[in-house]
Order: sequence, then structure tokens, then C-alpha cells
Amino acid sequence: MNVLHHLDDATILRYASGDLDEAFAVVVASHLAMCPACRRAVRLAEELGGSLLEDTEETALAPRALEQVLARLDTPAPAPRLAEAEPGDVPQPLRRYIGPRLDDVPWKTVAPGIRRHRIRTGSASPLYMLHIGPGKAVPEHGHGGAEMTLILSGAYSDALGRFGPGDIADLDEHVEHQPRVEPGAPCICLVATERPTRFKGLVSRLLQPLVGI
Repeated sequence: MNVLHHLDDATILRYASGDLDEAFAVVVASHLAMCPACRRAVRLAEELGGSLLEDTEETALAPRALEQVLARLDTPAPAPRLAEAEPGDVPQPLRRYIGPRLDDVPWKTVAPGIRRHRIRTGSASPLYMLHIGPGKAVPEHGHGGAEMTLILSGAYSDALGRFGPGDIADLDEHVEHQPRVEPGAPCICLVATERPTRFKGLVSRLLQPLVGI
């Protein structure tokens, strides 16, 4: 697998420090299962963070610090950390949410040529999968905040380049684009967003509540 589009440096640092919510952590962990370069970058960030902790002078604990730590231990575990790629068409960190096979995903048609599957998490950020037919284009749009899209199969192209299996689009609110799926095969991707997509066309904006992305 030849991954060309990688995680932003800031995302790598946030993931290594455990600062991503579940939806984004699932997308990042799934990308790491497909991308050796980003796995190495995360390991380096974690080692750097450990070294900084070792060099930090000891300070007194804040009041109730122990109680807060124990309370966090009782919360559900976060999305899986680093995972080596395994055989199959679903990355290991994603399998606990949808199972091992993309063919078994219970898709819902939301527009001609576009199907969606919402994934339930404990995160406030939506996490879902899209199945976009060959040759189809998503209407031109921007983002109200951060958005990550991981390509699981197929490919699309936009102004940022070509995105194939393992590639991740790690975008912010300043990016506007119009992905178009390559002919011959559908594009299946995993998406986490902070806020709903901002479609540019009037018809697309009117249909957005029905599409739900």
C-alpha cells in the first residue's frame, strides 16, 4: 500500500498525548494501521513526551488530583492505540465498531450514488462511513471545523490531489473542495467531523438535512 497523504503534525501530537475525542481517534488509529510512516511519527511523539516528563521537576499534586485520576480509570477505554495492519479490508481499530468486512456494513442510501453508515461512539463529534459510487462527485463544500477522511477502498481526486486506500485528508475549516470518485469502483471512506459540512450550492444546502453529512 502506497500512502501519499498523511496526518498533520499537530494531529500526531494530539493523538500521542491522548487529546483527541473518540470519533477522531478511531479515524487516526485506523490510518495508523495502514500507514507505517505515521506509526513511526506517533511512536516518536510518544517517546518525546515521555522524555519531557522524565525531565520535569517534581511538583505537589493539585487538590483531589488522585480522585480525578481514579474517576478517569472508571470511564470507557478510548479508541485502540497503535495497531499493525492485518489482513482484511477493515483496519483492526475499526473492527470493534463495524466488524471485519466492508461487505457487511448496513448502508443507508442518502442520495443517488451515495450511501452512509453512522457509527455510534461516546464522542460529540459525528463518525460515519460513506460509500460513493464510481464517477460520482460530492457537491463542492467546506467545513465548519476539523474533518478527517480516511480512504478504505477505491479512490477520489480533488484540488488537493488523489486519495487512495490508506490516504487521509486531515482538513480544517479553511479548506473547500469537491471530491470526485474515480471510475471503475466505489470509494468507501471513514469520516469524523467537528461540525456539519458546509455545501456551497443552494440545492445541496436544501438537501443537506436529508443527506445528514
